[in-house]
Amino acid sequence: MTTSISAVLLSKFSEVVAAQMGLHFPRERWSDLERGIRSAAPEFDFKDVESCLQWLLSSPLAKSQIEILAKHLTIGETYFFREQKSFEILEEHLLPELIRTRRGNEQRLRIWSAGCCSGEEPYSIAILLSKVIPDLRDWNITILGTDLNPRCLQKAAEGAYSEWSFRETPQWVKERYFRNIKDGRSSLLPSIKKMVSFAYLNLAEDACPSLLNNTNAMDVIFCRNVLMYFHPEKAKTVIQNLHRSLVDGGWLIVSPSEASHVLFSQFMTVNFPGATLYKKDAYRPQTMEIFPYGPEGEPSVSLQPSVECAGALDPKVSSPEQFREPVSSDAEQRNRTEPQLTPYGEALALYERGCYGEAAERLVVWLSQNHGEAKAMALLARVYANEGKLAEGLEWCEKAIAADKMNAGCHYLRATILQEQGLLEEAQAALKRTLYLDQNFVLAHFALGNLTLREAKVKESEKHFENALSLLSAYRQEEILPESEGITAGRLMEIITLQRNQETGARG
Repeated sequence: MTTSISAVLLSKFSEVVAAQMGLHFPRERWSDLERGIRSAAPEFDFKDVESCLQWLLSSPLAKSQIEILAKHLTIGETYFFREQKSFEILEEHLLPELIRTRRGNEQRLRIWSAGCCSGEEPYSIAILLSKVIPDLRDWNITILGTDLNPRCLQKAAEGAYSEWSFRETPQWVKERYFRNIKDGRSSLLPSIKKMVSFAYLNLAEDACPSLLNNTNAMDVIFCRNVLMYFHPEKAKTVIQNLHRSLVDGGWLIVSPSEASHVLFSQFMTVNFPGATLYKKDAYRPQTMEIFPYGPEGEPSVSLQPSVECAGALDPKVSSPEQFREPVSSDAEQRNRTEPQLTPYGEALALYERGCYGEAAERLVVWLSQNHGEAKAMALLARVYANEGKLAEGLEWCEKAIAADKMNAGCHYLRATILQEQGLLEEAQAALKRTLYLDQNFVLAHFALGNLTLREAKVKESEKHFENALSLLSAYRQEEILPESEGITAGRLMEIITLQRNQETGARG
């Protein structure tokens, strides 16, 4: 490979990019890495590419540096209804079953476009839902688009596109759901635009599933043409997180080039005509064939219990010291290598590994014997929320509040569940109660900022965001926030700043 950048520098930088961004540039792709650095250097105010690279290597990458690099190291090309076979399967197979099982009960659907680029994919999903659900107003619909590139997210929030975004797109899409604007672009109808929310998310680093970033209890996740950029080990971690972010029976849709029995071994592989999808199931058959007009007989599948949670209670794998049962000296001698978890500690370990069913079972048994333990009730509420069982989650959250009325965290959890149910007024009241009990509860300020922003109460939203930023300044950047499930103070500051910038850009 001929390059003006030394191989040593490229090697070091490829390791940094893999660690902090999850992007995989092995030696055979160093020419792509160099091309991306050359393209990005002017934005860093460098004319000399090697000097730029040495500067980037001088300290951990900052958020602003990652944003610029993401734009130059990944391909931001997409269009409406790209890889149309996936949308056909969604329309003909996945949505009908979801709608049938949810109609008349808790009428909610949650879909996540991970790596949404400039928004064509999540908006395609919104268009499809508006087409197939006649009583859409009676449903609580969440369509989340996340990406690493804030400039793409700003374009997505704007919702206006050139002809290039409609290549290979069915004509009816543009005719029914867009209107022409004066600069030659086409703008989405407001009814479709408001169905989708966008947020910055780094799949390689950010916590998911999380109630805070709304990545929990998803029915369908689109993660297409994203995993191919990741280092194999990082890709495994991302896939595990996506698996945990799905409800049982949820679907993961990747691009055909990313399909892999090895990478997606925790899923059930489902072969549709022309595409392979992955289903989260407590019992994972190796494969299942879906025929276009139905098989002549029942498909033959070999069921095997999920091993995803194997080792979840192995004390050598996950046993926080504070949750181990005290043991006598004799017992300690016998079980020196196998310290025992408390039942609550067992449930917490299972929860953190995404084993929600097993965690719920242990908590229900524990609470039947230990009435009134607020922290166990709150954990059970979180478990149910991540499973998409919001009514059960709310019930146990309210029981936790009854047991510990002054616990601000329980009121915040209740607000989060109410918000997922679409009960925004009740959620705001719960958040205000949280702040009454603890005026320094930073996540409550952040949540109120988001809720009031959705209602176009810009000044009130700004006040809450300012309060959150003021409180965050007292934390260390790397300090994990209470009730945040792993979000650091620095990360939340970045999220708030980005959201405010996006809103300013949208208004401008």
